Formats: sequence, structure tokens, C-alpha cells
Amino acid sequence: MARRSVTRSTKLGPEERAAAIASMRDRELDILVVGGGIVGTGSALDAVTRGLRTGLLEARDFASGTSSRSSKLVHGGIRYLEQLDFGLVREALIERGLLLQRIAPHLVKPVRFLYPLTKPVFERLYIGAGMLLYDAFSWSGGRPPGVPHHRHLSKRQLAKAMPGLDKDAFIGGLTYYDAQVDDARYVANLARTASFYGAHVAPRVRVEGFLKVGERVVGVQALDVETGERFEIHAKQVVNATGVWTDDTQAMVGARGGFKVRASKGVHLVVPRDRFQSKIGMILRTEKSVLFVIPWGRHWLIGTTDTDWNLDKAHPAATAADIDYLLEHVNQVLAVKLTREDVEGVYAGLRPLLAGESEQTSKLSREHLVAHSVPGLVVIAGGKWTTYRVMAKDAIDEAVAALDGRWSESVTQDIGLLGAEGYQAAWNKRARIARAFDVHRVRVEHLLNRYGVLTDEVLELIKERPELAEAVPGADDYIQAELVYAASHEGALHLEDVLARRTRISIEAWDRGVSAAPVAAALMGEVLGWDADRIQEETENYLRRVAAERASQLEPDDAAADRVRLEAPDISTILAELPSAADAPVTTAPKPAGRTASAKPRTAKSAASRTTRAPRTGRTPQAKRPATGDGPQ
Repeated sequence: MARRSVTRSTKLGPEERAAAIASMRDRELDILVVGGGIVGTGSALDAVTRGLRTGLLEARDFASGTSSRSSKLVHGGIRYLEQLDFGLVREALIERGLLLQRIAPHLVKPVRFLYPLTKPVFERLYIGAGMLLYDAFSWSGGRPPGVPHHRHLSKRQLAKAMPGLDKDAFIGGLTYYDAQVDDARYVANLARTASFYGAHVAPRVRVEGFLKVGERVVGVQALDVETGERFEIHAKQVVNATGVWTDDTQAMVGARGGFKVRASKGVHLVVPRDRFQSKIGMILRTEKSVLFVIPWGRHWLIGTTDTDWNLDKAHPAATAADIDYLLEHVNQVLAVKLTREDVEGVYAGLRPLLAGESEQTSKLSREHLVAHSVPGLVVIAGGKWTTYRVMAKDAIDEAVAALDGRWSESVTQDIGLLGAEGYQAAWNKRARIARAFDVHRVRVEHLLNRYGVLTDEVLELIKERPELAEAVPGADDYIQAELVYAASHEGALHLEDVLARRTRISIEAWDRGVSAAPVAAALMGEVLGWDADRIQEETENYLRRVAAERASQLEPDDAAADRVRLEAPDISTILAELPSAADAPVTTAPKPAGRTASAKPRTAKSAASRTTRAPRTGRTPQAKRPATGDGPQ
């Protein structure tokens, strides 16, 4: 028998998605991960690098839930020291060092924060002791932390570092370092890395039910949202990594996870960097939690709120009250006050918190839990963005324990993401790269900090088509080649995938991407084979999304904001009504290779799924949505 060659590609485009779906339908997987957020994509990489045949399904786009709407920090969680949660802080700081120095140095960068002081002597001693402990924990992983230690600032030093502060707001402060990341870009890169190592990765494939033999889960009933085809995927173990959708996903199989996940809404504002002068970020205490002011390129991120959310999980909406709350608190310490006219962008995300006895979401546990809720189904929930790799390892450890044979331990602590290997060398020769491709050095630096050594692939697009070096309309930080690359290499299938997640144009541009939309849709259409009608529909849908978000942010409460936001339907719902989608064939998944007849489920529900077509009209019911990625913040 001839041995099949193993080919690896850094691309995750339409062809790779189609091949992944075909492969998952044809042959049983060892591990199927449901959910394409930070934990789900991390679990797929952990599984495939142990030598397991691995699949990953995401109902929408990678990081379309919580994992693209975090505070964009990789941090130990300094506030957890006061809660005496030393184990969580130490674990997160070790992971921070790994991400900064080994796993993703091109994506994760140090950022300096001020912890301001309002009381003399005792507060400085108390906070200083906490900072010492924070620094000590960062060294406990057996390697340098990758960031400098904390420092004390006098009132004069503080005024020099942050001229934009009200001079009477604080008597001094301490500065410390954490790290920041473009969360959505990281998740997309993580999915590509899993695909590169052999995982079968498919966005826009929704899980609508589970296949069972007796009480054991042996796979899922899946819907390709892009074509309307339904099929089955068989797997020895399924991992439920759906974040705030965990309870909904568990309900599909008729089981609870043994714990409950609550959704907490966090809202962030984006304002221009020139609205107040400061060389560093800031952390402030509020009556409910903490408020971060975070440097973000030519912008500041200000957040977050922390309120219970029981409405639509796919599109959490910020309200006028949320925006006013953040402005009120940050204005208490600024010399020149911010107004709503200073706000460029607003985004809202949901944290998946493990429900406890406390009624306040800010006091719920950020620890994660892993459980075999029913045979064949592992559920992972809780946790925080920074510790995603540990969560993924724990989930796959639990799944592997139920597999026959001996399998390797997790190796992800030693695996850099695509673009990481050789990043520092590429950075050191960035001037030469700029000359070789006739691109400004600042552009090359921007690309290196988004793509690492894969920057060459983006620059090759410009070499073939020099016009792609032009800036995106209304978003000068990005060039048009990045929009093409997102569709050809990064798994983007819709306009909002590019403007909201592969780039952050939807929150960074004053018009939130309205002027960029037609250009981006046309460029994506060249890659994805869109005709003029499809390009127009993608563009108009994005404009409806922006209008609905803006309108929802004028509403006084969650219920009203949710109602207004949902007036803009998902693009998948709209496309399902087009003639090309309605004519999509319905196929039956073949029997997976190597399975015995007795192992293949033949329930009435699964039999019906092979002969029915996906609904083509109306909004997708919420009960059908759960299996989406939703990694913790």
C-alpha cells in the first residue's frame, strides 16, 4: 500500500475549508472540537500536535464571540491578588511569558500601566507589596518574564508620564507591565496553525445536534451554513468549547455540564490617542470592578463594564448607559474631559463565567472546569483569555484519557504560532525588507506585528499587484493587500469577518468601516468568486450592521439595545434566501472509514437530518446557534 505524503500549507482559504469538511465527513476523527474561539482553536492545536486526527467546527467566524471582544490584554490579573487567588495569577503570568517570548512574539507585546495612588504611605506600601508578589510570580515559570519589573512614581514623575491627568487626581503611583494582543487576529492565527499541523478546520459549520449510541456521544449533526448541506461527522471524543453557549450546547445532548455558565457583558470604548496625553496606560478602581485605559496603536481602549446579560448571545449590544458609565469614570481623572463625540468605536462582549453563589458577575470565578458530562463529550468552561493554552491542554487530557492506546502529552508550550519562528530576525532586517519591496518601513513594521515572518506572503501580493499597497479608504493603518490575504489565507468568508476581526476597522475608523466596505467587498470577491450582486449584498449587509450598532448605542437599556441591534440580520441568513443558496444540494455523509456497522448511530433524529434541507427563511432560532466559538476574556 502506498504511503500518503503529508503536505502542510499556511493557507486556510476556501479550498482548504472544503477539503476539511470532506475529510471530516469521510473518516472518523479522534477529537472533534466544537467552537472556534480562543479555547476551541487552542484545543484543536493541542490535539493535532499530539498526533490525534482532529477536527474543528465554528458556527460563524473564528473569534466571532467573546474572543474578539476582550480587553485585548494578556495579563496575570493583578486584581485577583487582592482576592488571594494566587494560583490563577501565577498560572496566568507564566502563560504571559510564554506568549510574549516563545509562542507569539509577533502578536503579543508588552504594555506599561499606571496603578495610581490617592493615599500616602500605607497605600503605597500595600500596593507595592502586591506588585512585588506579581513580579515574583512572573519568574516562577523557570524563565524570564519578558517584561520589566514595577516602579514607583512620585507625583512629579506621574505628571511627566501622564500630562493629560488632572493634576489633583493622584499623589503618585506605581507602574507595572503586562501584555496586549489583537485577540481576534490571534485566534485566526491559532486556527491556521492547527490547520498547518493537520487539523481539519471549518468555519461557518454549525452543530445542530449530537449523534449517540446509547448514552455515548459519537459525533455531531452539522450544517454547512454557506451551502445549506447537512451531514454527519463521527468522532471518538467531542470537546464542547462554546463559551457562553455552553449550557445551550449541553442541552442538545440532554445533559448539563455539572456547572452553569453565566454571561457578563463588558463594553469598551475606542477614542483617538490624541484626546489626552500619556505615555502609559492606566488601571482604575470603580465601585464594581476595575477600569482599564489601554494604549492601542493610535487609539485608547477604555473599559470595561461588568453586568449580567440574558439576551441575544451572538450580538451583545452596548447601551447609552454603558457608554456614559465609562466616560463618567475616566473623566474623573482627566484634565480635559471626554465626550461622546470623542468616541470612535464601541464594542461589547460576553465573558463566560462559572456561576457561583454570588449574584455579582464581577465576583464569579475566573477558574476553568473540565468535565466528561456524558460519555464521549468533554465540556470546558470558565477561565480567562490568557490561560487558554492551559484550558485547552486540560480539555484534551480529559478527552485522551477516554481513548484507547497511549497518546503523547501536550507539546503546545514549545510550539510557536505561524509567523513566530524567525520573527526577531525579520524585525532586525525590516529596513532591508522595506527596500526590497519598495514599501515604507512603517508599513513593514505594521505587517511584521500582524503576520510575523508570513509578512513575505502579503508583500508578494503587492509585488504582483502594486495597487494593493494603497491604504484602505477611511482606515489608513491598513493596506488593501491585507484584505485580499484575509480571504485567501485566513479563513475569512464574509465582509464582516475582515472589517471586524482580521482587521479592527469596524472599531478603529471614525465611520466604522463604511467607506472601506465596498473596496473590501470587491477585493474579497476576486478571491471568493463573488458576482456583482453578492458584492453588493455583502456591502449593504455590513452597512446595516453598522447602522444597527450605532442606533443600539443610543438606547437606554439592554432590552431596547438588543431589539435595535437585531434589526440587522446575520449575513448567513440573508444569503440563505438567495437563489444560489436555495439550490444547494443536500448530501449524505458516507460511512466513516474503519467503523463497524454496530458503531454507527441510526437514531430517528439523525435519519431525518440526512433527508431535510436547512431552513431558508427568517432568523436562525437562538436554540440553533449554540455551537459557536466563545473563548473567555
